[in-house]
Amino acid sequence: MEGSVGFALLLTALAGLSTGIGSAIAYFIRQPKYSYLAVMLGFSAGVMVYISFAELLKTAVEDVGFGTANIAFFTGIAFIATVDLLIPHNYEEERVVNTHPSVVSGKGSRHDSVLMRAGIFTALGIAIHNFPEGLVTFSSAATGDVALGTVVAVAIAIHNIPEGMAVSVPIYYATGSRRKAFVYSFSSGLAEPVGALIGYAILLPFMTPRLMSSLLAAVAGIMIYISLDELLPLAHRYGKEHLVIAGIGAGMVVMAGSLFLLT
Repeated sequence: MEGSVGFALLLTALAGLSTGIGSAIAYFIRQPKYSYLAVMLGFSAGVMVYISFAELLKTAVEDVGFGTANIAFFTGIAFIATVDLLIPHNYEEERVVNTHPSVVSGKGSRHDSVLMRAGIFTALGIAIHNFPEGLVTFSSAATGDVALGTVVAVAIAIHNIPEGMAVSVPIYYATGSRRKAFVYSFSSGLAEPVGALIGYAILLPFMTPRLMSSLLAAVAGIMIYISLDELLPLAHRYGKEHLVIAGIGAGMVVMAGSLFLLT
């Protein structure tokens, strides 16, 4: 168990800190093609949706029964929906900033303060949203299934990259400091391993095989909500519908191939 916990914490930290990759991309690539982001976000959603139904929920149904597994599944959806309602995350302003560099190329203290505020609030929103994601990654990896934990961590990491971009771009244009842009983005990702540590500390005394299976079903619900409510709407803002569905299909095919090779 101890080895599984260490591995789970490592994967969670790597997934969360991938926001730093997004920060680096945001200010090293002058004019990024946001159609690539649409495909990447669709890919991440495809992986999450497929693994949620084909692996996580399926395993929970087999271990704890259809009723218990579905109660846990919808509890996961209700949990992350509550977090989302309490801390709404608006990507529209980020999209304007990211896709129209000319809008933010001008100088002016009022304009810069608006951008800085947008960047800081984006960082706070992403940090709070990353908190339950840390528990998602940790719970999947802590089962001892290395392949499952790795796939979930990669899916989370992929969708954290554009989140890092959303934080760093307005802060970079507001301050002109690449270091500040990176620090804010990197810090927002720290919430993920923190969420894993707190979740582990709370759940450890009660951890049983039945609870772990139920938790996997709840994780599936969380991932479905993130995919449908956050990833796909954002992907459609960055690119055309066909690019998004191509990414979704590719993610599902890769996930199906991975599961086939592992069974």
